[in-house]
Amino acid sequence: MEKQVSNLINHLQHVGIPVTDVTISEAFYNRLGFAKAMQSVFQDDGETGTCVMMKNGKIIIELYQLPERKLKEVRERNDGHIDHITFDVDDIDLAYNTLKNASFHVIEEKPVFLPFWENGCRYFNILGPDGERLEFNQLL
Repeated sequence: MEKQVSNLINHLQHVGIPVTDVTISEAFYNRLGFAKAMQSVFQDDGETGTCVMMKNGKIIIELYQLPERKLKEVRERNDGHIDHITFDVDDIDLAYNTLKNASFHVIEEKPVFLPFWENGCRYFNILGPDGERLEFNQLL
Protein backbone atom coordinates (compact mmCIF):
# COMPACT_ATOMS: atom_id res chain seq x y z
CA MET A 1 0.00 0.00 0.00
CA GLU A 2 2.86 2.45 0.75
CA LYS A 3 4.08 2.26 -2.85
CA GLN A 4 0.67 3.29 -4.18
CA VAL A 5 0.39 6.23 -1.77
CA SER A 6 3.85 7.54 -2.60
CA ASN A 7 3.03 7.59 -6.33
CA LEU A 8 0.12 9.99 -5.84
CA ILE A 9 2.09 13.18 -5.10
CA ASN A 10 3.68 15.22 -7.90
CA HIS A 11 5.17 18.06 -5.83
CA LEU A 12 4.39 20.53 -3.07
CA GLN A 13 1.67 22.71 -4.56
CA HIS A 14 1.28 25.57 -2.07
CA VAL A 15 1.38 26.66 1.56
CA GLY A 16 -1.82 28.19 2.96
CA ILE A 17 -1.56 31.15 5.33
CA PRO A 18 -4.58 32.76 7.00
CA VAL A 19 -4.12 36.55 7.10
CA THR A 20 -5.93 39.43 8.79
CA ASP A 21 -5.72 41.79 5.79
CA VAL A 22 -5.17 40.19 2.39
CA THR A 23 -4.24 43.56 0.79
CA ILE A 24 -1.42 44.19 3.28
CA SER A 25 -0.19 40.59 2.98
CA GLU A 26 -0.28 40.75 -0.83
CA ALA A 27 1.90 43.90 -0.73
CA PHE A 28 4.33 42.20 1.68
CA TYR A 29 4.77 39.15 -0.56
CA ASN A 30 5.06 41.41 -3.63
CA ARG A 31 8.12 42.94 -1.94
CA LEU A 32 9.57 39.41 -1.69
CA GLY A 33 9.18 38.95 -5.44
CA PHE A 34 5.79 37.21 -5.48
CA ALA A 35 3.10 38.24 -7.97
CA LYS A 36 -0.63 37.64 -7.78
CA ALA A 37 -1.44 34.54 -9.83
CA MET A 38 -5.11 34.27 -8.90
CA GLN A 39 -7.74 35.88 -6.68
CA SER A 40 -11.15 34.49 -5.79
CA VAL A 41 -13.79 34.65 -3.12
CA PHE A 42 -14.99 31.63 -1.15
CA GLN A 43 -17.88 30.88 1.17
CA ASP A 44 -17.37 29.98 4.83
CA ASP A 45 -20.60 29.22 6.70
CA GLY A 46 -22.53 31.59 4.43
CA GLU A 47 -20.05 34.45 4.66
CA THR A 48 -17.49 35.53 2.07
CA GLY A 49 -13.73 35.29 2.40
CA THR A 50 -10.98 36.17 -0.06
CA CYS A 51 -8.15 34.00 -1.38
CA VAL A 52 -5.10 35.28 -3.25
CA MET A 53 -2.50 32.93 -4.69
CA MET A 54 0.95 34.53 -4.89
CA LYS A 55 3.62 33.02 -7.13
CA ASN A 56 7.39 33.41 -7.37
CA GLY A 57 8.89 30.98 -9.88
CA LYS A 58 7.54 27.58 -8.89
CA ILE A 59 6.63 28.62 -5.33
CA ILE A 60 2.97 29.35 -4.56
CA ILE A 61 1.65 30.84 -1.32
CA GLU A 62 -2.08 30.95 -0.62
CA LEU A 63 -3.09 34.00 1.39
CA TYR A 64 -6.65 33.83 2.60
CA GLN A 65 -8.71 36.23 4.65
CA LEU A 66 -11.56 34.63 6.54
CA PRO A 67 -14.89 36.39 7.05
CA GLU A 68 -14.83 39.10 9.74
CA ARG A 69 -16.42 36.93 12.47
CA LYS A 70 -13.49 34.47 12.23
CA LEU A 71 -10.67 37.02 12.04
CA LYS A 72 -10.42 37.26 15.84
CA GLU A 73 -8.82 33.80 15.90
CA VAL A 74 -6.22 34.90 13.35
CA ARG A 75 -5.51 38.21 15.14
CA GLU A 76 -4.94 36.48 18.52
CA ARG A 77 -1.95 34.48 17.27
CA ASN A 78 1.41 35.88 18.27
CA ASP A 79 3.71 33.76 16.17
CA GLY A 80 2.06 33.50 12.76
CA HIS A 81 0.44 30.38 11.46
CA ILE A 82 0.76 28.09 8.49
CA ASP A 83 -2.60 26.45 8.11
CA HIS A 84 -1.81 23.65 5.67
CA ILE A 85 0.57 22.39 3.04
CA THR A 86 -0.79 21.18 -0.26
CA PHE A 87 0.31 18.41 -2.59
CA ASP A 88 -0.50 18.53 -6.29
CA VAL A 89 -2.16 15.39 -7.66
CA ASP A 90 -3.25 14.33 -11.15
CA ASP A 91 -6.39 12.43 -10.08
CA ILE A 92 -8.16 13.73 -6.98
CA ASP A 93 -10.64 10.84 -6.86
CA LEU A 94 -7.88 8.24 -7.04
CA ALA A 95 -5.92 10.07 -4.32
CA TYR A 96 -9.01 10.36 -2.12
CA ASN A 97 -9.96 6.69 -2.45
CA THR A 98 -6.38 5.46 -2.02
CA LEU A 99 -5.80 7.46 1.18
CA LYS A 100 -9.25 6.65 2.59
CA ASN A 101 -8.70 2.93 1.93
CA ALA A 102 -5.24 3.16 3.53
CA SER A 103 -6.91 4.35 6.78
CA PHE A 104 -5.63 7.93 6.69
CA HIS A 105 -7.83 10.37 8.63
CA VAL A 106 -9.60 12.09 5.71
CA ILE A 107 -11.52 15.18 6.83
CA GLU A 108 -13.94 15.74 3.93
CA GLU A 109 -16.63 13.27 2.93
CA LYS A 110 -15.62 13.73 -0.72
CA PRO A 111 -13.32 16.04 -2.70
CA VAL A 112 -14.52 19.66 -2.62
CA PHE A 113 -14.72 21.97 -5.65
CA LEU A 114 -13.52 25.58 -5.44
CA PRO A 115 -13.82 28.16 -8.25
CA PHE A 116 -10.10 28.90 -8.09
CA TRP A 117 -7.71 29.17 -11.02
CA GLU A 118 -8.96 29.13 -14.59
CA ASN A 119 -11.15 26.02 -14.42
CA GLY A 120 -11.46 25.48 -10.68
CA CYS A 121 -9.86 22.88 -8.46
CA ARG A 122 -10.89 19.97 -6.25
CA TYR A 123 -9.28 19.17 -2.91
CA PHE A 124 -9.51 17.22 0.33
CA ASN A 125 -7.48 17.18 3.55
CA ILE A 126 -6.04 14.53 5.80
CA LEU A 127 -4.79 15.00 9.36
CA GLY A 128 -1.22 14.24 10.34
CA PRO A 129 -0.20 12.77 13.69
CA ASP A 130 -0.04 16.20 15.39
CA GLY A 131 -3.22 17.55 13.82
CA GLU A 132 -1.50 19.21 10.87
CA ARG A 133 -3.62 19.44 7.74
CA LEU A 134 -2.23 18.04 4.52
CA GLU A 135 -4.25 19.04 1.47
CA PHE A 136 -4.36 17.11 -1.79
CA ASN A 137 -5.37 19.33 -4.73
CA GLN A 138 -6.06 18.84 -8.43
CA LEU A 139 -6.22 21.87 -10.69
CA LEU A 140 -8.95 21.28 -13.28
